[in-house]
Amino acid sequence: MMDGMASEETRTKTFATVSGSAAGEPRRPATRAWTTRLLVLGIVLSAFNLRPAITSLGALLEEVRDGLGMSGSVAGLLTSVPPLCFAVFGVTAPRLARRFGPGAVVCAGMVAITAGLLIRPYAGGTAGFLAASALALMGIAVSNVLMPVIVKRWFPDRVGSMTGLYSMALALGTAAAAAVTVPMTEALGGSWRSGLTVWAALAAAAVLPWIPFVRQRGAAPAEQPARRQEHARVEAPALRITRSRTAWALAVFFGLQATAAYITMGWMAQIFRDAGVPAGTAGLLLAVTMVMGVPLAFVIPRVAARLPHQGPIVLALGGCGLAGYAGLYLAPAAGAWAWALLLGVANCSFPLALTMVGMRARTGAGVAQLSAFAQSTGYLISIPGPLLVGVLYQHSGGWGLPIALMAALMVPQMVVGVLAGRNRTVEDEAAR
Repeated sequence: MMDGMASEETRTKTFATVSGSAAGEPRRPATRAWTTRLLVLGIVLSAFNLRPAITSLGALLEEVRDGLGMSGSVAGLLTSVPPLCFAVFGVTAPRLARRFGPGAVVCAGMVAITAGLLIRPYAGGTAGFLAASALALMGIAVSNVLMPVIVKRWFPDRVGSMTGLYSMALALGTAAAAAVTVPMTEALGGSWRSGLTVWAALAAAAVLPWIPFVRQRGAAPAEQPARRQEHARVEAPALRITRSRTAWALAVFFGLQATAAYITMGWMAQIFRDAGVPAGTAGLLLAVTMVMGVPLAFVIPRVAARLPHQGPIVLALGGCGLAGYAGLYLAPAAGAWAWALLLGVANCSFPLALTMVGMRARTGAGVAQLSAFAQSTGYLISIPGPLLVGVLYQHSGGWGLPIALMAALMVPQMVVGVLAGRNRTVEDEAAR
């Protein structure tokens, strides 16, 4: 797949050497191809590591709760930590990227993920576990925001296909962590600490492709100094992003789909286990939900990029979500595989939201601001959801009320998604 993408580099104006050539020296096609492949590899590996820290914990949540002595409410707080960290740290990503370069920030993000995953199982107590998780999630947060920026900057003519590629890698990493964490933990002796720690190795591997890009700042590698200055002049003024209705609609859509996703990642395996499904099978069901995003996360952005209005896709995904929640309420064990499939389709609202971020702004600076605003605001909106599910579960003694909440939130998600999918840009709206 990377060879196919590299073959398109002659149509892309923003590739060149990592370190730059001497003045007047012609650019080397072989070096450009190598840079392109390395960048694609870095994007794929990074995307693969953006969710295992969360879904591996979801698969072992009961064991972690027992090991650390957590109540249901505290466990709900734990499942709310990811969106909180994404909101707090994600908003800093554009500023860090302007100062150090997006490649350097993503590289540092992968280092933070590695360190957090290594530390948290052995930090001692709930507070230490939460702090180490926050370190890993900080790295995920800045990488979340900068992925659309990197795609827009280095692959401006292939936003749909590249968004689909890294969304597919993200979904694959999410599903892999959900599927293999439980059996891998058993193979490592049954310790949940070992089962969580092993994911640090993949995060460490994702650091390597970004090292050559650490010294790059600002514009894409192929741009000559004069063009970099021109882009800086054009993109310097900050948008009044809060004046854009599309930006707000996209932020709310992002927040509601994130609420559904983190409730699913944090609690769905437990829903099936409480319905009598064995732990290993519950983990596989969660993996099925996540793995549905692998093919669809590649297809949906490509289709969405070709449509002037993404509202029909929003409605189709929302309908699958409503059907899945209804199944979980009425027959969680009997139709478990069907509900897992339907909710997996519904969770593909995430790559759709990322695609719309790239489509609702014209410039790289606009995408950076919109990505930071939509993701940070969206993740703030999503914080109460997983916590509220934990509280409702503990106090009601069942899953009826939490599932009703999930279904109710799907309706406004569909409404704001249709508004965010309209064919317009935040630059036009913010300038009014």
